[in-house]
Amino acid sequence: MSTPEEPALQRRLGLADAVTIGLGSMIGAGIFVVLAPAAAAAGSGLLIGLGVAAIVAYCNATSSARLAALYPQSGGTYVYGRERLGAFWGYTAGWSFVVGKTASCAAMALTVGIYAWPAYAHAVAVAAVVVLTAVNYAGIQKSAVFNRVIVTIVLVVLATVVVTLFGSGDRRVSATSFDGGSVGGVLQAAGLLFFAFAGYARIATLGEEVRDPARTIPRAIPIALGITLAVYAIVTVAVTLQLGGEGLATSSAPLADAVRAAGHPGIEPVIRAGAAVAALGSLLSLILGVSRTTLAMARDGHLPHSLAAVHPRFAVPHRAELVVGAVVAALAAFADVRGAIGFSAFAVLIYYAIANASALTLGRKLIPAAGLAGCILLAVLLPIGSVLVGAGVVLIGALGYWLRRQYSS
Repeated sequence: MSTPEEPALQRRLGLADAVTIGLGSMIGAGIFVVLAPAAAAAGSGLLIGLGVAAIVAYCNATSSARLAALYPQSGGTYVYGRERLGAFWGYTAGWSFVVGKTASCAAMALTVGIYAWPAYAHAVAVAAVVVLTAVNYAGIQKSAVFNRVIVTIVLVVLATVVVTLFGSGDRRVSATSFDGGSVGGVLQAAGLLFFAFAGYARIATLGEEVRDPARTIPRAIPIALGITLAVYAIVTVAVTLQLGGEGLATSSAPLADAVRAAGHPGIEPVIRAGAAVAALGSLLSLILGVSRTTLAMARDGHLPHSLAAVHPRFAVPHRAELVVGAVVAALAAFADVRGAIGFSAFAVLIYYAIANASALTLGRKLIPAAGLAGCILLAVLLPIGSVLVGAGVVLIGALGYWLRRQYSS
């Protein structure tokens, strides 16, 4: 367990900083990475899948906000599971978060490369990880400022896309032609789209660095989630109206293709630049959150204690950040984007299932029960490869916990 003698992180973040960190984690991933494979799974039921993902995310956000107000410490559900359910469940949540979000980091880094310089996507991805790890190392305030700039740019780019597409009279489908896909396909799409909503947890993992966390965190999480849902819904409708369900499902760059189909090819370079910036923002916040959970697990002895060190000048967990950055860079050099997304979605849904189970111990059980059931359902309905690999990695973590307990007893 953490001890009072351990160095504490500094509380520098206000409400606006916390919201922009959450927005930077969410906005971009679903629009530029997940939208096409989700459309392939859901067919014309994509909007239904988006709604299901948002409902599950809302339940998780509500549970996370209540727990974060009680436990304003770095680590998020790792801390909540440990305190409410026991050490094993806390460890499982932390392990799922670290491995799942490390895969997310690799996916976001590769997104930067694919959009910025496709011929050298892996090299660009590695360079992006190195640069953003250095930004995080320099201090949480600098990261928050950088994140605010990125979020502003992305919102402007997405607004340009929406205005362009809605202003075009040449559409393949009408606003009333959306028919639902199969139930299984819609739920699989919801599981993939959940990957894009999961960034609000980044706010909770920064609990030790937020001013007045009992007030700030419960406000920041639903604000960030609500803004993201509105943006996703508007952009999804605009792109689907332009490309149609089949065109969206087969597109490698849906927003760029939609703008071109609308008769504005000159805007395509702007969209590609916006996609790269969005992925950079997500990557920045992801590295931030993984390093803080690594810090919390190291403090409790689940990871090497040297990773709990806090830099005396920059007040950040510098060793954890360097290790996380090195692992992500290695993955980004070889990983496949879609495989990383599926694996990450499974691990993060397990993480939030534990968050909802923890919230069940606080009373007012309807929302956390719905969130728990939703997380488990979406996790098992993901593509079978993602389920098998994800379950295997989670079980490896559980085995490691058991072996360590046996060895230390």
